[in-house]
Amino acid sequence: MEKYSIFHIEGGIGKHIAATAVARCIKNNHPDRKLIVVCAWPSPFVNLDFVDRVYNSSAAPYFYQDYIEGKDSLIFKHEPYFTTEHIHGQLPLIENWCKLYQLECNGEEPELEFNLREKQLANVLWQPTKPMLLLQTSGGMYNQENAVRYKWTRDMPISVMQAVYEEFRYEYDIFQVTRPGAIAISGVNVIDKQHSVMDLMTILLKSEKRLFIDSCLQHGAAALGLQSTVLWVGTNPNIFGYKMHNNIIANQKPEFKLPDSYLFNYNFEGITHECPYKDESEIFDVDNIINQLKG
Repeated sequence: MEKYSIFHIEGGIGKHIAATAVARCIKNNHPDRKLIVVCAWPSPFVNLDFVDRVYNSSAAPYFYQDYIEGKDSLIFKHEPYFTTEHIHGQLPLIENWCKLYQLECNGEEPELEFNLREKQLANVLWQPTKPMLLLQTSGGMYNQENAVRYKWTRDMPISVMQAVYEEFRYEYDIFQVTRPGAIAISGVNVIDKQHSVMDLMTILLKSEKRLFIDSCLQHGAAALGLQSTVLWVGTNPNIFGYKMHNNIIANQKPEFKLPDSYLFNYNFEGITHECPYKDESEIFDVDNIINQLKG
């Protein structure tokens, strides 16, 4: 009888890319089992040779009969975001996820593999005329939140975007990845239309410098070993980040009251009345960000 490990993932693109490390850990701990992944964003797993099958969570016909009923299968479907370790910020996401499944973690990191056609298409999709400075200025790429123009917990402050543009616009061709409807910088190559996950990730291969808010491209850059500068407002690099990046954390305002916060301090939605800052200049030292990009 064939044996299976079934790994179910929920959430956004960045979480799925981080989950490739967890998938590798599952396979390392259970090498005799075929690894079956069920998720919302399947494409990052398709090219990974240790993953046997990938199903979209909304389209998995005959799954129960094929992999569950009368089969020797282990189920990995727990949600790491609601563990004590995650809520208290005690462990990085990947390490905590593996611990939740009682797996021995050996420093597994995210992985991305591009096939020939994906690499060829990158040359068609992304054609910088100078070295590329790649920005991702907003989180939550393709979901129901797209109509929100600015979320203070997930988006790069407008003043930072503008200062970076003014500093680098003559030397670099600047590409801005942002969700549809979010604020875009005038004069740059704006990418706000939906691409497949792997097509979007190929832009990293064309980039010379990278400045991201915490979102999917910082996970993708880590998977490809591309050091980047990452800004953190409502999230924490000790949980969601990677040591290889230059992580810049927003100035904290610990005295601010959070009347609507439950298990986490700041909501990913960027609730307006929970914003603790009176002015954008309080959030980041723009000169520090520019110096990090120049370094």
